[in-house]
Amino acid sequence: MLGTLAVPRRRLLLLAPVALLVALAVVLVVLVVLPPERATGSYAERCERFAADAAARAAVVTGSGTPVLVVGDSWSAGLGLADPSASWPARLDGRVHVAGFSGSGFSARASGCGDVSFAARAPQALAGLPAGTLVVVEGGLNDWDRSDVEISTGFEDLLAAVAGHRLVVVGPANAPSRAAYVDRVDALLAELSARHDVGYLSALDVDLDYLDDRLHLTPAGHAAFGDWVAARLRGATRP
Repeated sequence: MLGTLAVPRRRLLLLAPVALLVALAVVLVVLVVLPPERATGSYAERCERFAADAAARAAVVTGSGTPVLVVGDSWSAGLGLADPSASWPARLDGRVHVAGFSGSGFSARASGCGDVSFAARAPQALAGLPAGTLVVVEGGLNDWDRSDVEISTGFEDLLAAVAGHRLVVVGPANAPSRAAYVDRVDALLAELSARHDVGYLSALDVDLDYLDDRLHLTPAGHAAFGDWVAARLRGATRP
């Protein structure tokens, strides 16, 4: 019968700092490598909720007339609103369809919920809509920590995904919680849009009302943003 394995006291003293370093490394991975929202709660449950919210918003088509598709992030999905169907796309002219997914962006890795980028979701959202449909893609706030290469690749993929349709890109607004990062994303999206002859609306100077998280819009903020986009789309799409 084997006895209890004894570890010399000196070895235990040597191992203790190593164990502490390993524990600290794990904490740093959680706090630095993973986005903050992944460090608390169940991210899988959050993704399921985002998917359910996206489906619910997609089921609500507002307005009448010429079809318009909005592909976007939590602003389009109406995250934080008591009535998500009142998110900003409802202010646009036409019969407006919405494909919004919270946390998504131009780059494939903007979200922790897998590839729910604009390019990945656009084809399904366009199914059943006629050729030449106006596609308004809104976002960029969730690309704040993605590289220029990742964003550019996602933009190129988006162009391929909406081929045969009219595309207008609405860049990130100057949300207070990410104000330090949006200038770079806005400049890159403006450059990519100009290079590919795509209409671009820079929203950096739009004055909006935000929720306490300083990232998402209040009902008044959605109304103001929707009216701002609608006015500029009228000018951009006028013959």
